Amino acid sequence: MRLPAHKTKIVCTIGPASRSEAVLEQLMRVGMNVARLNFAHGTLDGHRQVIRRIRAVAEKLQRHCMIMADLPGPKIRIGKLLEEPLLLEKGDEVVLTVKDLMGTPTQIPVEYKRLPESVTPGNLIFLNDGFIQLQVVKVLGEEVFCRTVIGGPLLSHKGLSIPGVKVVADAVSETDLEFVAFALQQGVDAFGVSFAETAEDILKVKRFVQKKGQSAYVLAKIERAEAIGNFDGILSAADAIMIARGDLGVQIPLQDVPAVQKRLIHQANLLGRPVITATQMLVSMTENIRPTRAEVSDVANAILDGTDAVMLSEETAIGRYPVEAVEMINKIAISAEREKKTIRALADLPAFFRAAMGYGNAAVEDVVTLNAVESADALHVRYILTHAQGRAAPGLISRFRPDCWILSHGGDEKTNNFLALAYGVHPVHLDGATTGLADKAVRWLLTAGMVEKDESLIWVEDESPDDRREALSMKIIKT
Repeated sequence: MRLPAHKTKIVCTIGPASRSEAVLEQLMRVGMNVARLNFAHGTLDGHRQVIRRIRAVAEKLQRHCMIMADLPGPKIRIGKLLEEPLLLEKGDEVVLTVKDLMGTPTQIPVEYKRLPESVTPGNLIFLNDGFIQLQVVKVLGEEVFCRTVIGGPLLSHKGLSIPGVKVVADAVSETDLEFVAFALQQGVDAFGVSFAETAEDILKVKRFVQKKGQSAYVLAKIERAEAIGNFDGILSAADAIMIARGDLGVQIPLQDVPAVQKRLIHQANLLGRPVITATQMLVSMTENIRPTRAEVSDVANAILDGTDAVMLSEETAIGRYPVEAVEMINKIAISAEREKKTIRALADLPAFFRAAMGYGNAAVEDVVTLNAVESADALHVRYILTHAQGRAAPGLISRFRPDCWILSHGGDEKTNNFLALAYGVHPVHLDGATTGLADKAVRWLLTAGMVEKDESLIWVEDESPDDRREALSMKIIKT
């Protein structure tokens, strides 16, 4: 068995360019760890087929691949265009209408009935993550007359944002919950809550899943200004977060996005929550075989900031080079991880916790997991072994970004698929009871040829049945 050359995880959005079994297998072979299904697009039957293909490919390759259902949420979208891409030129007059019709260069349908009452003359309206900008000239009945300020190509169902105007809609609608019910039946591992504003938005999905007698992980997508103000609560409620920079860059000043991204990643790292950095990572590769240098720097900096995973959207969903985009992420991750010790990122977590320990404020789990990482470095240990039962240990070790791999044992399939998201964590399924797990893990490593006899390893035990972090302990074991 060979582990990847990089520890950063890769999330791929699955769409027309990647939903065939052949392409899914290529994506998984070159590094896809998480398959994202955007429920704002496609049909339920189409998603059902894709889920089955992903599971079949993962089983064939003996890989863990998390499937995430991304819920549409209250995002405003334009409707279907008669011909696409529709090209808007600067100065063009265009009417946005809430009528149900096919879009043309002069009239574009919008799937938000309250649009006319939400805008006034002078308001700016952003389409496609702000790449296209319109200015409201007048409002008459069901129609909003606009002038194109910044033009560009537009595709069906792209997003529409109105800076400074709050969308009157719940973050989790009844339609979203219907999608959750369907996805649970299909065995999806996780859900992305779009436009989450408070912890309650996350808990609403969690309670719904529990009422169905099932389990799933819930990720909070941070793409509204309100979410930044309520981030502590959201982070506590969510199992992971996604920094969705497209809509976030419309909700807050674009120039503030990089600093916000770094702060959110830092806060998530402190709690050991996996974090995905998303939107336009290598967007030029939707049409081109090579990314721009700025995109390469963007991906590398997200990794140096401490992100667990980077996400591809159009690049793998509708792009011409989905497999090449994943291969490029691989190369960037290898380079960034190799240099991370010489480049000071925002958060030096070990230094942070050492300072806390010096003042006697560190928690038990912080002491144990930091000691495990520092012991691994001092002893040149190749693997930290841990117990996946409560998920606490793998995440708390991962946040310190050790050079060695974290091998997580004893989790069920859903837990292992979720841990496939965390930086440097490789889930290992071991049959049988969890008693004597350390010995079983060592035997597995020896059988797999991953260690030699009398090699030192770090074992972090999670003795708690209910994810209480203070039950962690550490010891050095020999193969």
